[in-house]
Amino acid sequence: MPMQDRISKDVPFLTALRRDLHAHPELGFEEERTSDIVAKLLEEAGVKIHRGLGKTGVVGTLQIGNGTRTIGLRADMDALAMPEVAERPYKSTVAGKMHACGHDGHTTMLLGAARYLAETRNFSGTVHFIFQPAEEGRGGARKMLEDGFFDLFPCDAVYGLHNMPGLATDEMAVVEGPQLASSDSWRITFKGVGTHGAKPHLGRDPVTAAGTFLASLQSIVGRVVDPLQPAVVSACSVQAGNPKALNVIPDIVEIGGTARAYTPHVRDQLEEEIGRLAHGTAAMFGIEVSYEFERRIPPVVNDADATKRALSAAQTVFGSKTQTSFPPSTAGDDFSFFSGKVPGCYVWLGNGPAVDGALHHNTSYDFNDDAIASGVAFWSTLVEQELLAE
Repeated sequence: MPMQDRISKDVPFLTALRRDLHAHPELGFEEERTSDIVAKLLEEAGVKIHRGLGKTGVVGTLQIGNGTRTIGLRADMDALAMPEVAERPYKSTVAGKMHACGHDGHTTMLLGAARYLAETRNFSGTVHFIFQPAEEGRGGARKMLEDGFFDLFPCDAVYGLHNMPGLATDEMAVVEGPQLASSDSWRITFKGVGTHGAKPHLGRDPVTAAGTFLASLQSIVGRVVDPLQPAVVSACSVQAGNPKALNVIPDIVEIGGTARAYTPHVRDQLEEEIGRLAHGTAAMFGIEVSYEFERRIPPVVNDADATKRALSAAQTVFGSKTQTSFPPSTAGDDFSFFSGKVPGCYVWLGNGPAVDGALHHNTSYDFNDDAIASGVAFWSTLVEQELLAE
């Protein structure tokens, strides 16, 4: 039976599964129900499972024939801490939690591929199905590696897939080079001397210092970083004073934000320049400052050889609707911890139009079930081509 026919037969089951996962979202490192479902379905398909990496992670291993090559396919399982406002039959049943990034679809598509490959066995080698917890900023990939992922499951290459609103569900983008930016956090505390708001000369005002710092912050990207190198510096939190005490200049102002880059050099520049501005501002106003820069997630940069392999599979499935030119995103994904150890490629699968502006991390967002068959076919084709049966 042709691949598409086999996958089509499984689509009703997979669609029901995806909607069940959507209705029962779990946050990072809390994916107990989700990982139970994943493990059960893998075992039923005859896939060997390993549980516990990254607390709630699941790795399924399927070894067929005597091929020596091993690849890893990764899907993320976690939801986001935000409410779902759109009404749909499978709306989140958990207040304040929803699948607003399509990880329910990612999990479903990889399970579909595991079911297909375990049934057809049309490859020779080893594939690890990586069901990762806590992609949404909680460090799931790093935790899986710390728990010994590559010691237990060595891979010659790893692959990741993410849905992309704006591309049709029969389209895929596969592009060499940077795909997602580094995602780092920074925190600054200005410490002055609080005083009466009517007598600022008797204190050292950290609020005015903070305003100067914030106004200067965007000069880093505009005047320090090479204009041909993308970078983002954003202040996302400012905490100062008490809105019920509007005649008091506080002692402390706390500022925090994010920094994004695609190269190690620019990443270094952002860390250095944010600190330079903070210390320079503190010196200007005669106050104290503390500065922290937390390197959280490296950039996702697609390896040339792995990209060629993924592109071949994509063109087999999507034909001329495979895009080889697609702009990188300044969002981050900790798939970079996997692809930073072995060659990797991260691809974009279309999710259809962004209905009513519902993009990733929007309270009305939903994964498009029409993409399930395409995603399963891509994963399955990638395995069959890369681990070609002789």
